[in-house]
Amino acid sequence: MAEIEVRKGMPPRKLEREEFSRRFRLAYRDPGFDGLGKELGAIEEAAWQAYAASRKAPRTRKAGPGFADPDYDLAVDWLEARDAIARAQRVHDSPTEPARLLLINGSSRTEHTCPGEMSKTWRLVEMAREVLHSEPDIAVDVLDLSRTTSEFGITIHPCKSCASTAMPLCHWPCSCYPNYALGQVHDWMNDIYPLWVAAQGIMIIAPVNWYHVASPLKAMMDRLVCADGGNPDPTSTHGKHADEAKALELAGWAYPRHLAGRLISVVVHGDTVGAETLRRSLVDWATDMHLTPAGANALANAYLGYYEPYATSHQALDRDDAFQTEVRNAARTLLEAVRATRAGRMIEAGRALSDPRPK
Repeated sequence: MAEIEVRKGMPPRKLEREEFSRRFRLAYRDPGFDGLGKELGAIEEAAWQAYAASRKAPRTRKAGPGFADPDYDLAVDWLEARDAIARAQRVHDSPTEPARLLLINGSSRTEHTCPGEMSKTWRLVEMAREVLHSEPDIAVDVLDLSRTTSEFGITIHPCKSCASTAMPLCHWPCSCYPNYALGQVHDWMNDIYPLWVAAQGIMIIAPVNWYHVASPLKAMMDRLVCADGGNPDPTSTHGKHADEAKALELAGWAYPRHLAGRLISVVVHGDTVGAETLRRSLVDWATDMHLTPAGANALANAYLGYYEPYATSHQALDRDDAFQTEVRNAARTLLEAVRATRAGRMIEAGRALSDPRPK
């Protein structure tokens, strides 16, 4: 086994009391808080004490049976997220439950905040939902990532890249958030993980933003790294002990694929560049997690109003009957593949083979 070494050397991030106060008060700039100085002072002092003591997870309970260290104190938030995922997995596995399809709006654009106009991506999601809505044996969930830009208390915090220290340090579900000491709360991923787990088929519809996906979609993708090899037992690393995680990985890590076997459909639209590349990138990402493309017709990309003004892009979508049909056909293809898989008629050749490069 290679020598275990944990590298250190980055500058400290601990704030002094005065700077903590300045940042804390920024959330209360509205004049409506001006008369609440005493109350805010008391709340700020409590927040400072939590920050100074690094109380990331102030509410815990013993892990109990089934964990490597039953006596370890696990965050209640993490245990609740794990239980929600377990319930979602039972829904996914039950032959008596309707098949579940997850439609994802990968755009951050919404009429309910600065852009002042609905997104074309949302319109495409609605086209797909209309195809699936009338099917009696299908349940459809819609994950609208534009809520992160327009709704209070909806955030997808960035991945902290625990997997790059050692895969077992990346817990399934993610245990990095919430971090109450740092004010990293309102994390939406604990609600998003069960949606992915319950689904037999996932359809991602996304725009091209500067050659890549929009920020909320990228954040969700990054935070799904724990679904691809993540450690379901944080007690095995006693939280975030890097040396213990490295030892586990070097001893031989199984890289459990927590979303393996689900079917994927990807639709990408752009205005000038990047649509084909982004569609391929999203499919590569999904297949790396052992998701299976539902079929050629489940994958599509197009340019709407190619090099035309942004101001008329919705009219360009209105005119593009062919792309609208491609989106509906992608939904139909995903539905057909899900039904065939549940009936045992669709087999992914090679699924039982061992992976020589599981990372």
